[in-house]
Amino acid sequence: MIHDQKTAFETAKNLLQINAIKLNPKNPFRWASGWKSPIYCDNRIALSFPELRNYLCEKLVEQAREIYGENYVIAGVATGAIGIGMLVANAMDLPFVYVRPEPKSHGRQNQIEGKLQKGSKVLVIEDLISTGKSSLGAVNALEKAGAEVLGMLALFTYNFEIANEDFSTAKVTLNTLSDYDHLIKEAVNSDYIKQDEMALLQSWRSSPSTWTTNQ
Repeated sequence: MIHDQKTAFETAKNLLQINAIKLNPKNPFRWASGWKSPIYCDNRIALSFPELRNYLCEKLVEQAREIYGENYVIAGVATGAIGIGMLVANAMDLPFVYVRPEPKSHGRQNQIEGKLQKGSKVLVIEDLISTGKSSLGAVNALEKAGAEVLGMLALFTYNFEIANEDFSTAKVTLNTLSDYDHLIKEAVNSDYIKQDEMALLQSWRSSPSTWTTNQ
């Protein structure tokens, strides 16, 4: 869910400008899953740009306070959201933990790093929502540890139907600074892509696992 339209377009514009998000509908990328994709997203690049990371942190803090108040633990999903999650926790003067994809195979075998007491209220921070599997895996790990997950804030989502359905089934509220729809509109408005490339971008999102450029 987009909480603020202006922020959605501004975030998309900024991520495109620093190449944290790249669009190339006619010469697509190949994801690790094997999917061909007209988009590649690595929001961790934003951490290298002080002005932008401060902007993203500020907007996440605004939404966190408006939606959830101020009394909880911030949890970043490893590894992409550790940096931005820590910035949010620091700005709000709140405790911080991060959640690994799975427990460590050695030492204390922690999946959650940091101090998290049972019964703690937790707001999860993500950098990117794709299929939602890893994000909801983090929620599951927190709940197994006895935490009450209030919801999740993320920088960006592709708005895949499967992810939206799984978040709904899990009863996890997701709010994002920007999403795929705002991104491609901003990309056309700023001449990052041409109008005739928009159809390719829209067709990918409807069926990413079978998408080709021959639409």
